[in-house]
Amino acid sequence: MDLELSGKHALVTGGSRGIGRAIVLGLARQGVRVAGCYHTDSDAVQGLRAELDEIGNGSFMIQADVANETSVKALLDEVRARLRRVDILVNNAGVVSHAMLDMELEEWQRVLDTNLTGMFLITRAAVPHMPDGGSIINITSAAAMVGMVARTHYTASKAGVMGFTRSLCKELGPRQIRANAIAPGIIETDQVSGLSDEQHKRYEGLAALGRLGDAVDVADVALFLASDLSRFVSGVVLNVDGGI
Repeated sequence: MDLELSGKHALVTGGSRGIGRAIVLGLARQGVRVAGCYHTDSDAVQGLRAELDEIGNGSFMIQADVANETSVKALLDEVRARLRRVDILVNNAGVVSHAMLDMELEEWQRVLDTNLTGMFLITRAAVPHMPDGGSIINITSAAAMVGMVARTHYTASKAGVMGFTRSLCKELGPRQIRANAIAPGIIETDQVSGLSDEQHKRYEGLAALGRLGDAVDVADVALFLASDLSRFVSGVVLNVDGGI
């Protein structure tokens, strides 16, 4: 399906694996020139770079630390030089860990810095280069709505993403820039690759559709939010969780 996105430019953070990778490829295949941002070089980065080269529309990978203000400035300087503008911004970069409330402050700060402050830094730097009518898509988590044991830091950061998105849509509304969030449920990514068969089946049973999600399930919703099909959708958190 042609979503009439060809010729647009996008920046996707956390773009080398899982949901981010699926969004980068989905946009590029729609004719969007994408800058896929990653934190650390890896085989996954090299593999995605090769796939983008094969698509051949000028999409590229670029390294940055979204939680570092200096790194974010350098990222946007290069993106502006190569793309000139950012029509679509996808804030997907995030980290998670298993840590109870007695975690060290450094671990709490690491997760909040990447998942929430990083999103703020990227958005603040990108919006001046976004034309009127652009789209911002923030990736939160269904876990933020229900909570999880040993995830106070993660769920707090992702709940913050929801609040940020709802206020952002009102700030940018006069420019017709839409800001929305996607709340994935349990998705088949590296984060769940260590599940036992029993755990896998239990999580499948939580969803009304009886399966875990795929990264493409989330990417397709991101494409909808990037396109004019969602032209009157802003400030929304869309659950992509199979009916948990």
